Amino acid sequence: MIVNFNNFGDKSLKQKITEIFEIALKETHNKNNIVIDVTIVGRNTIRELNKEHRNVDRVTDVLSFPLLENEELKSELMHDESIQTELGDIVICKSRAIEQAKEYGHSVERELCFLALHGFLHVLGYDHMQKEDEMIMFPLQDKILNKAHMERK
Repeated sequence: MIVNFNNFGDKSLKQKITEIFEIALKETHNKNNIVIDVTIVGRNTIRELNKEHRNVDRVTDVLSFPLLENEELKSELMHDESIQTELGDIVICKSRAIEQAKEYGHSVERELCFLALHGFLHVLGYDHMQKEDEMIMFPLQDKILNKAHMERK
């Protein structure tokens, strides 16, 4: 797996997010030979991206930009280790992560890991727009974070 981190300074946070992504790939029965970009941005940048790509003019915590369609994610492409597959981009607003960490009473590291995983699962085709999808995605997030020892406090 190749995780390209942009605007990340903390080496231990990069290692933890990479570990979480590896667990997520195992839990979702996907191959490990993937490339993903994870970028930390400020409020203005994430607001612009949110407005441009989702027509929502507000700051958000995380955005995902998958490169593959659901059919491609279900194909042999995601199981053939001999082919390196680019999955897309995850963009995280650090100031929102800091605010949310305070709100939820856990560390900024835990919130950044959660947001990275949330974005990663979206790139892998998971969603929570419908209640039945939420009932799959949210327990999966918790299971992965628990395995990475990043459970909710």
